[in-house]
Amino acid sequence: MLLLVTALLAFSSQTVAAEDSDVIVTVDSTSLRFSPSEITITEGQAVRFMWAGQALAHNAVADDGLFDSGEPERDVDYRFVFENGTAGTHTFVCEPHASVGMVGTVTVEAAPVEEVEEETEEVASEDTPAVSLVSSLLVTAFAAVFVVRYADDEQVE
Repeated sequence: MLLLVTALLAFSSQTVAAEDSDVIVTVDSTSLRFSPSEITITEGQAVRFMWAGQALAHNAVADDGLFDSGEPERDVDYRFVFENGTAGTHTFVCEPHASVGMVGTVTVEAAPVEEVEEETEEVASEDTPAVSLVSSLLVTAFAAVFVVRYADDEQVE
């Protein structure tokens, strides 16, 4: 039981930590506007559309179809994560109030590219076998000279 409670607490703290970078968009019902109406985020971040107890029902729908909070409602808590590949400017509207200017934009900047360092291995030079071959030939030549001289010395005695 204690293990289950610990796991649930760990999961809930991870969920909160993951949502710390969310940008929250609410509704200014007095002027029928999103607040803020223009935001800039980075790929991997989320936008959370949140409002409660509104007199009029609202939603948030991207013009390009990337996200849709659903049918207009008075209480909304909709979160959308802008994954890699979603960089660009995305315009969204409240469908029932688009004609009165209830629009917004999310500018998504590309996530920074992580540089991966390549590990280099020291590789023996391709010339190494040739050096060994030359060394072997030199040793063989000296051995041949030594054998010939030794044989000549034997014949003289």
